[in-house]
Amino acid sequence: MVMKAAASNPNVRTIAAGEFKAQCLQLMDDVNEKKLTLIITKRGKPVAELKPPTEEVDTFRPLWGRTPGIKVPDDIKSLLDWPDPSIKWDRINKKKKSK
Repeated sequence: MVMKAAASNPNVRTIAAGEFKAQCLQLMDDVNEKKLTLIITKRGKPVAELKPPTEEVDTFRPLWGRTPGIKVPDDIKSLLDWPDPSIKWDRINKKKKSK
C-alpha cells in the first residue's frame, strides 16, 4: 500500500483511488481509529477526502423535530373516522370524475 504523508501534517495521507478501492474497509477503520485524513486521488488529482466523524452521530431523529408543519394527534392509535378504506376511495374517485 502506497500512502504518502503530507509534508505539513503527518495525520494527512494521500492514496490513489484504485488502492483505496481495494482496501476501503481497512482504510476506513484506520481513519476512524488513528484520526487520519485521507486524500483520495485519481490520476494524481485529489477527488475526495475521508475524515473521521467529528462527533457521535445520533441515529434517532424525531419526526416532529425536522418537520415544522406536522401535527401529531392526541390519539394516533385510534381507528380512522371511516370503518372501510374503500369508502374514502370511492369519495375521492367521485370527486375526480365530476371534474
